[in-house]
Amino acid sequence: MTKADKLLVQDIHNILDNGYKDVNPRPRYEDGIPAYTISVNHVVRKYDLSKGEFPICTLRRQAWKTGIREIFTIYQHPTNVLSEMRELGVTWWDPWDIGDGTIGQRYGATVKRYDLIHNLIEDIKKDPYGRRKVVSLWQETDLHETKGLAPCAFLTMWNVRGEYLDMSMIQRSGDMLTASGAGGINEIQYAALLMMIAKVTGYEPGVFTHFVANEQIYDRHMDNAQEMLRRAEVMADDTQHPFLVLNKEKGCRFEDITIDDFEMQDYNPMKPQLTFELGI
Repeated sequence: MTKADKLLVQDIHNILDNGYKDVNPRPRYEDGIPAYTISVNHVVRKYDLSKGEFPICTLRRQAWKTGIREIFTIYQHPTNVLSEMRELGVTWWDPWDIGDGTIGQRYGATVKRYDLIHNLIEDIKKDPYGRRKVVSLWQETDLHETKGLAPCAFLTMWNVRGEYLDMSMIQRSGDMLTASGAGGINEIQYAALLMMIAKVTGYEPGVFTHFVANEQIYDRHMDNAQEMLRRAEVMADDTQHPFLVLNKEKGCRFEDITIDDFEMQDYNPMKPQLTFELGI
């Protein structure tokens, strides 16, 4: 198992043993039934990419390329237009169409409006040891401007440490087994973003820390949670070290990085794939 697998098992047990059920949940399943969850608050996970600790789960296959493509739609070619997301290979936002073919003034639209990513890159280059390198997708003006899902992973903070660039990511809410859990899509894509920004600014990717304010398992995901625990028992003595490689020269342009520049090495997830019904 990977470090992420071990953390995921620990966190599943924590929710099953100590979690609380929500009341009057906003999300609904496709059949209209309320999507209840069991949650815990304040989950923290830490990985040192410089030591080979890339956060990817092997207890089920992770669509890591699509996750990185989504990061492109937020930070590299920032957009909130669903057709443009689909052109970049991201279709999982379609259920959140607010009725005009967009997800509202959210995510990529916010990054584009305030030029957040280029400001970050320039700040790292000009003032590497400054302590104000914060990228926030939580802009009150934007949130009140249109309908749309409020950003889940909404804040990153960046720090230079010698030859390394470290980053922490703050997430207000997370669906553990489909996206936010250890080694899930959110950790994969933000670790990849750290690698991208480090490459562009001339540093090595260092520590990635992920904080989830409220992390949950949906009631219709409980069988999959138990299946992942069973898989972990089978894999207990199987140590894996998959790692993502970014094949690009230091100092390259952020916009020039493509999905083909990424290579996932030694990744052997368990089969068959698990399916999850989403609460929308």
